Amino acid sequence: MGFDQDSDYLESSFLPGQGGPKPPSGPPHPPYPPQAYAPYPKPKKRSSISRIFWGLVFGLSFLANVALFLLLIGLVAFVATGRTRFYEEAVVREGPRTDKIVLVHIDGVIGDDQADYVYRQLQTAREDRNVRAVIVGINSPGGTISGSDRIYQDILAYRRETGQPAVAFMQGMAASGGYYASVACDRIVAEPTAITGSIGVVMSYFVFQELLENKLGIQPVYLAKGAKKDWPSSFREPKQEELDYIQERLLNPAYERFIEIVQAGRASILPPDQVRNLADGSIYVAPKALDEKLIDEIGYLDDAVEAVLSLAGIQDAQVVEYRKPFSVMDMLSVESSSSFKLDRTTLYELSTPQVLYMWSAY
Repeated sequence: MGFDQDSDYLESSFLPGQGGPKPPSGPPHPPYPPQAYAPYPKPKKRSSISRIFWGLVFGLSFLANVALFLLLIGLVAFVATGRTRFYEEAVVREGPRTDKIVLVHIDGVIGDDQADYVYRQLQTAREDRNVRAVIVGINSPGGTISGSDRIYQDILAYRRETGQPAVAFMQGMAASGGYYASVACDRIVAEPTAITGSIGVVMSYFVFQELLENKLGIQPVYLAKGAKKDWPSSFREPKQEELDYIQERLLNPAYERFIEIVQAGRASILPPDQVRNLADGSIYVAPKALDEKLIDEIGYLDDAVEAVLSLAGIQDAQVVEYRKPFSVMDMLSVESSSSFKLDRTTLYELSTPQVLYMWSAY
């Protein structure tokens, strides 16, 4: 029997009246009754504590992913640009790029951070073969002795190693440590309203004895080995012997060094005796400072540029300054850097005398 015959046989076997299986006989089955199903259980509500917890977890996870994404973008941009210099260059005055003048900034109270900032600016200028001179823009009341001296030495080293001139430009204020740094330059130009001078040394510290003992009922205990080890102390009134000791050991050497620095920097203009006469801590507005020969010229930035062009022996130049580029790490560290921490270091700084080249009225 062939395939066609088999298929005809199968089909015919199921046809009515052909001997195939017959449909069931009898009355139809009654319809089945509807089956009752158990109600679907309602979801349990989460507690408010659970919702807050998972909300915090989700929020922190989201912020962490955003931070990592931004950090990755910054890293890719850094690698893509191949930038290795610490600062970006911004044009202050247009001019030929083959001849540049760098405007180096000293802003605010001088300390170790400010000294590091000035050093990095000068180091960046050293690496640029098109730089012909620097202008040191000063707007500072002074600060620490070490920070002021470091800036002074860095400016002298730059002039000595590069053979380039430097002009100090006083903007607003260049007092005490600010003036200390300015005498490292070849010439000093000051705005008409600039405040300068304040050649001298100041020291200050807090005495907490009355506050602790009479107001708070706290009796400080301070042990030291050596009669002068704790001179002076913030926990008791100083004796005259202690004040004389500090005057001799700290203030006098710092004061004499300040005078020597000014005498060396203004040697061709000011006699040594006149410098000592001016070193009484007095401050001077620019016109009076010019009369006393503490500065060379009254003017603005354009005048400082003309002065340094003349010293460098060039007709024109592009004036630039260095700015620290924005980074993702700066954005992430803004909040942490602005917080005040009252720790052992802070308490030590508040209670330890500081000898400063700074105008005390600042």
